[in-house]
Amino acid sequence: MKLMFISDIHGIKTNLDKVKEKYNELGCDKLVVLGDLYYIGPRNKMIDGYDIEAVKNFLESMKDNLICMRGNCDSEVDISVSNFPITEKLSLIMMENRDIYITHGHIYNETNWNKENSILIYGHFHIPFIKKIETNYYMNPGSISLPRENIATYLVLDEKYATIYDVEDNIIMEEEIK
Repeated sequence: MKLMFISDIHGIKTNLDKVKEKYNELGCDKLVVLGDLYYIGPRNKMIDGYDIEAVKNFLESMKDNLICMRGNCDSEVDISVSNFPITEKLSLIMMENRDIYITHGHIYNETNWNKENSILIYGHFHIPFIKKIETNYYMNPGSISLPRENIATYLVLDEKYATIYDVEDNIIMEEEIK
């Protein structure tokens, strides 16, 4: 199984065509969205590409292969108008011999996690990373729309590797998962 993770779209459609292109090109099985779907928030200026309807249409076009988490900016209204399930707080994806825990990151993250021998993947911080701390892996795909490190990124996870790409097709980091 191959999973693609994106996070923190915040209503910005700019890189979603690239996400769909890479999803298909890489032969991914599921698109996992780690929350903050539509709302840009009061701290961010309105930017080109902000188009909630386009984001909603993109997500609905992927709904048969979509796993979606609720972020701290996602409201009850957002959930009610979305024609795909949005999961609260924490979910589990089972891959062969590996359990992958997914969340937005504002509640569970590397500073608030106590399950050993696990993989926790979350967004929220808009900074991409792959870290191994003791027996756990912690991964963040960064933000596909509002990156804090200047380039939009996404994560691809298969049975052996976690790879973070930027939208220019560069590998930002890669880790063999053991």
